[in-house]
Amino acid sequence: MREAIIRGTPDRDDNGPERGGPSPDAARAELPVDPDEKLRPQRLQEIVGQRGVAERLAISLEAARKRGEPLPHILFDGPPGLGKTTFATVLHNELGVELNITSGAALDKKMDVMPYLTNAAEGSILFIDEIHRLPSAVEEFIYPVMEDFRVDVVLGEGMSARTINLPLKKFTIIGATTRSGMLSAPLRERFGIHEHLEFYDTDDLAMIITTNAAKLRATIVQEAAWELAARSRGTPRIANARLRWVRDYSLARADGHISLSVARDALDMQEVDAEGLDRQDRRYLETLIRVFNGGPTGVEALSATMSVAVDTLKDEVEPYLLRREYVVRTPRGRQATAAAYLHLGLPAPPPVQEEFPLFDPQRRLFE
Repeated sequence: MREAIIRGTPDRDDNGPERGGPSPDAARAELPVDPDEKLRPQRLQEIVGQRGVAERLAISLEAARKRGEPLPHILFDGPPGLGKTTFATVLHNELGVELNITSGAALDKKMDVMPYLTNAAEGSILFIDEIHRLPSAVEEFIYPVMEDFRVDVVLGEGMSARTINLPLKKFTIIGATTRSGMLSAPLRERFGIHEHLEFYDTDDLAMIITTNAAKLRATIVQEAAWELAARSRGTPRIANARLRWVRDYSLARADGHISLSVARDALDMQEVDAEGLDRQDRRYLETLIRVFNGGPTGVEALSATMSVAVDTLKDEVEPYLLRREYVVRTPRGRQATAAAYLHLGLPAPPPVQEEFPLFDPQRRLFE
C-alpha cells in the first residue's frame, strides 16, 4: 500500500504569515524517499516522449489557469512504468497545489476515502493509483464527488435514516490504471480527460538515459545510452533500473565512465540480451519449445513446468514476448513463433500437417 501527502504552495494571508500546516520542505522530508523521484521530470517541458499527451495536458492546464478552475478529472492508462505517476506529480508542480497519493487497493470502505475528500484543498489533486481495484461500493460513493463535489452521508437506520449532503471544495481526481477494461463504464465516463500512454521508442529512451545519467553524476557515451535503451523494453522505469546497475558496475569494475563495452558487460552479467529479454523470458521460450514442442499449450502447464506462478507469467513475462511477437495466443494456448526459434538459435519447426487435408488423394477411395 502506498499512501502519501505532498504539500504544495501553502495558503497565505494578505498581511500575515503563512498558514496551512508545515512548510513544503518539512512535509516532503516526512515522506519515504522514492529512488526514482529525483530522476522524474518536474515540469511538462522536461518530459521526453509521450509528446501528444504532454501537449494536450498543457492546453488543459493553461485553460484551467485562465478560468481559475481546477483541472478536469484525468485518467491515465497503460502498462506499468510509462509515467502515469510522473504526469500526476508534474501537474502538481505546474499548479503548485497539494497532492494526495493513495491506491485503489487501500480504499476498502467508504470511510477510507472520506479523509481524502473532506480534507482536499481548493484546486488540489487526489491521485489514485491502480484505480481499477476500487471496490464497487467506494466507486459508487465517489460518483457525486466527481460530478457535483458533494458527499452523501446516511445517518441512522431504517425509517429514521436521513441523508446529509456535505459540500466539498473543487479538486481534481487523477486515476491511473494498467487495466482500463476493468473500470466500470460509469466511472470511466466521469473522467473529463482520458489519456493512454504508449511504449517509448529507442531514441526517446536514450535521451532519458543520458539526462538521468547526469542526474546520477555518471558520464555515459551516446552509444552506451542507445544500447541501454534498446534493452529496456520501451519502458523508462526499466531503463532507469538498468542505468543504476550499469553505473554501479562501472564504478566497481571500471573507472566510473560508462562506455559501450562497459554497458554491454554489465547487461551481460545481468543476463539481459540484445533484445531486452532476461533469464526468465528465455526460460519461458525454452520451456515452450523444448518441453511442449513450441506449443500450443496452456499457461497453467507452463507454470507447473517452470514452477512459476501463473500470474507472474501473465503479468511479467508474457506481455513483452507477445509485443515482440515471440509468442502468440491461440484458442488452444500459447505457441512460439519462428522469431522465437531464431532468437534462441534453434532450427525452425517443421510445418504443421493439417489433421484433415483438403486435397488428400486417398479421399477418392471413399467418394
